[in-house]
Amino acid sequence: MKKLNPLLVVEDDVGLQSQLRWCFDDFEVVIAGNRNDAMTALRRYRPSVVTLDLGLPPDPGGVSEGFATLEEILTFAPETKVIVATGNDDRRNAVKAIGLGAYDFYLKPIDADVLNLVVGRAQQLFELELENRRLNQPAGNTLLHGIVGNSPQMLKVCQTIEKVAVTNASVLLLGESGTGKELFARALHDMGSRAAGSLVAINCAAIPEHLLESELFGYEKGAFTGAVKQTRGKVEYADGGTLFLDEIGDLPLPLQAKLLRFLQERVIERVGGRETIAVDLRLVCATHQNLQKRIADGLFREDLFFRVSEIIVNLPPLRDRDGDVILIAKAFLNRFNLEFRKSLRGFTREALVAIDNYHWPGNVREMESRIKRATIMAEGQQIGLDDLDLDCVSDVPHTLMTIQEARLQAESQVIRRALIQFDGNISLAAKELGVTRPTLYGLLEKYNLKVASKE
Repeated sequence: MKKLNPLLVVEDDVGLQSQLRWCFDDFEVVIAGNRNDAMTALRRYRPSVVTLDLGLPPDPGGVSEGFATLEEILTFAPETKVIVATGNDDRRNAVKAIGLGAYDFYLKPIDADVLNLVVGRAQQLFELELENRRLNQPAGNTLLHGIVGNSPQMLKVCQTIEKVAVTNASVLLLGESGTGKELFARALHDMGSRAAGSLVAINCAAIPEHLLESELFGYEKGAFTGAVKQTRGKVEYADGGTLFLDEIGDLPLPLQAKLLRFLQERVIERVGGRETIAVDLRLVCATHQNLQKRIADGLFREDLFFRVSEIIVNLPPLRDRDGDVILIAKAFLNRFNLEFRKSLRGFTREALVAIDNYHWPGNVREMESRIKRATIMAEGQQIGLDDLDLDCVSDVPHTLMTIQEARLQAESQVIRRALIQFDGNISLAAKELGVTRPTLYGLLEKYNLKVASKE
């Protein structure tokens, strides 16, 4: 039988630990004897259910440490179902625990059948809530929160993000300016085990070098002129969450050494301070620069590169995302229609052709700016070519391919664009393409194109 998520048992009594370890057939049981071990196991295994004895050291005769552990578990992983253990004469604390967010309680001495039933119900509820969250995710052409697209290139990127998000591996996002690196950093944080913590971002290229160290690591009172109080840095604020270093390629060499030390030892010292401060966070970095070239030029440390790039994700420029250009343009128009209380009915045919053929050197950020301006300036019922103010000469390089490959690629792209243009309406798309509905359905199957028909 396939094992369910790990079950974390927090119990300091060695005898009960042994009894509970073999009490559950369907779970991989993980044992912790105190609060520190429990939180370490929680971060490592991400259990769906926890059984928690309220009497933990250093207060085994009381409940203060148990309640503190309960609150810390629910703060770090609020979706986790915590079942507290209590004696027959201590129902008051069991009720208090449920009031604090515990799922249920069980009475000592342990009845294995009853406890299995309670844990099984908690596991089922956890799975139902997980499925409900999945079903309530935005559907359609939104791949991850805030990221619009339907191209194979972006589907591949989003699949990578989903796989990596549940780990603690450091991620390096590479891509041109405007490709959405901060959106993907947010997705990595929100989908990971540290979502309950903060995502703290800092742009390494936007802060003067002499201020960047104190921004990252904080400073003590009197560390320099103007340091009138002790101040935490971005790294400390990201404790328990994610630190996003944008444009890490611009990080000065002296700070690269200090960042490397932090990543190796996971402790920092504030500017002007001597105390070492432990920080537990996930690191996500991004840059538009070629870090290998900067390493060769002596501008970026190779050892730091290996630390920040356990997983490298290359974000494609907008011009290389097949079929996404018009899709994103329509999404921006819908957004700005609402924002500016307009009722523009899409784009003229000439405007769509221009959008599709434009090179988009500034990628999605440039498109957002262009569509925003066009929405404001448009005087007709649709956005026209003049509203966009685009230079329609495309300098996208073309690679050689066989005639058959070119035909297949062109046919697939024409079908994809027609579907996007008519919002998935098969009848209108078939009419535009000059084919019958059955023929278009056959082509969709041939090219493995998915569409939610809106007829």
